[in-house]
Amino acid sequence: MPSISVIVPVYQAEKFLRDCVESVRRQTFSDWELLLVDDGCTDGSPALCDELAREDDRIRVFHKERNSGVSETRNVGLDHVRGTYIAFLDSDDQYEPQCLETLWNLRERAGADTAACAHLNLWPDGSETPEPVLPAGIYDADAIREKIVNPLLGDRLAQPVFNGFIWRYLFSAEIFDRLHLRYEGAYLEDELFLMEYFCNARRLAVTETPLYRYLQNPASATHKYMKDFQQVFGRFMERKEDLAARYGLTPGRPQWRENSNWAGLLIAIGNEYAPGNPKTLRQRQETIQALCARPDMAHAIRTLSPAGMSRNKQLAAKLVRGGRFWLLSQLYRIKNRI
Repeated sequence: MPSISVIVPVYQAEKFLRDCVESVRRQTFSDWELLLVDDGCTDGSPALCDELAREDDRIRVFHKERNSGVSETRNVGLDHVRGTYIAFLDSDDQYEPQCLETLWNLRERAGADTAACAHLNLWPDGSETPEPVLPAGIYDADAIREKIVNPLLGDRLAQPVFNGFIWRYLFSAEIFDRLHLRYEGAYLEDELFLMEYFCNARRLAVTETPLYRYLQNPASATHKYMKDFQQVFGRFMERKEDLAARYGLTPGRPQWRENSNWAGLLIAIGNEYAPGNPKTLRQRQETIQALCARPDMAHAIRTLSPAGMSRNKQLAAKLVRGGRFWLLSQLYRIKNRI
């Protein structure tokens, strides 16, 4: 029985996968298993997964016949873990050599069920910038709710937004098993996963040392056009409503729906004007106007004036509130060279 199970969803990752796996094999903490879950890859990733498993018996491989997305792929890993703690690693990212040892010892010393670390953002120009998850320290259940759950519920606009990156944490498998906690959806799935987990965690230990190397990859799913984003976001809000009701999260956050809807609307606007969208500029504008006319979005637009966002998002919100959709389209046409 390994102490830590590391889950890596693999999709078209041949270029990065060996370096990713080597970062686990170089860990100063050796009591781990690595689960590589092939999400129906069509490149050389499946064969590479098998090759890597032959090199180290702590590596297990699971092949899926068809591509179904990161949520289902991570769930396959969760269904097969044997460790008492669980960590996630994306196939184009890497751990620092002391990552698992630091998180394990941090959690042990604090008597915590969860540990977290800062990460390094790796940019295409070769630069690196650290990003903390929270100030270093030990957080009890009330502090976890204040610092993680509440921001994920309804503080999704003003900078800095609390990011729902799951790979910054060492999770308790016991909490996963008790809740039968699994992923759902193709986008924003991390936020809901973290919300439910941290509604049940009792103690969190945090270090500001960056132990995870996060590649800002322009080819990743978060940078591509999603034709069904509105349906995905609608389901996301349904599930968020359920979590808020089950765990009594709404006191002190009276406008969490409006805040979340504004955040989703701004993402939807950026998605609609993404270069991969086959619609004409006019059709994109009509889609955004129709989205803004939906009762939930119209209510958010009417009752909440976003503040504290980046300059571009602030401008987009101002144009939406003023009903200046033609100008919004023209600005995105110039920005994205549509």
